[in-house]
Amino acid sequence: MTNEQPTNFNLLKNRFRGYLPVIIDVETAGFNAKTDALLELAAITVKMDEHGILSPDQKCHFHIQPFEGANINPDSLKFNGIDIHNPLRGAVPEDIAISELFKMVRKAQKSAECQRSIIVAHNAAFDQSFLMAAAERTQIKRNPFHPFSMFDTATLSGFMFGQTVLVKACQAAQIEFDGKQAHSALYDTERTAELFCFMVNRLKTLGGFPLS
Repeated sequence: MTNEQPTNFNLLKNRFRGYLPVIIDVETAGFNAKTDALLELAAITVKMDEHGILSPDQKCHFHIQPFEGANINPDSLKFNGIDIHNPLRGAVPEDIAISELFKMVRKAQKSAECQRSIIVAHNAAFDQSFLMAAAERTQIKRNPFHPFSMFDTATLSGFMFGQTVLVKACQAAQIEFDGKQAHSALYDTERTAELFCFMVNRLKTLGGFPLS
């Protein structure tokens, strides 16, 4: 006979095996995380209420100065609409952006009693590669993120809705999406956060978690 108490899955620390999900999105000057500039970064943490319902929480957003020697692909700038020479961007060096992001994440991680954080992103391998490359360049210690695991909302929404494109997945989840604001890191992060929370909560309401 055991007196072990059942796991309370209405606590965020128990929902994802001790990991805190953090939704991120990046805008870049190319596809190679080692050589191409990281130009914009946004991140949103999540919180869970007493009923186990997940929702977006704290956010941060930075326009970032290209690191020294970074490659700038004009086609990428045309696609995301970023003018790297516009002083109104208010761009900051990579080390400031990464340091402030990590501070926010570690604070949320501690508050939720999680041991580590995990990146959530749409086509997450791309965003994770740029974030990790920037963290390596800046040599900022205490990276709170798992070095290779991630939650990819493109995969999750493909499984749940049969849609892998962010705007289509949001439409399937009845999340409003303004195509004119797409490819802004903050806007895409906000929509991805809503989508991720919707899928997690929908699974719960359908009785799919925890498995009985």
